[in-house]
Amino acid sequence: MHQKELISVIKERRKVLGVTQEHLADLAGVGLRTLKSIESGKGNPTFETMSKLADVLGLEIKLVVRSTT
Repeated sequence: MHQKELISVIKERRKVLGVTQEHLADLAGVGLRTLKSIESGKGNPTFETMSKLADVLGLEIKLVVRSTT
């Protein structure tokens, strides 16, 4: 899954659960400005930030490492 898809999943899950951006940011321990930037597609979140958001929303992020050879 690419970053844009992950952001879309996080945004949609937040909406399905009826959680505001403010509440999600607070629960995940990230800044509201950061969350808004991520959801608008303008941010460049760290894996740690995305992991925090996913955890609060009951999602799991899996990292797949592929060999280039």
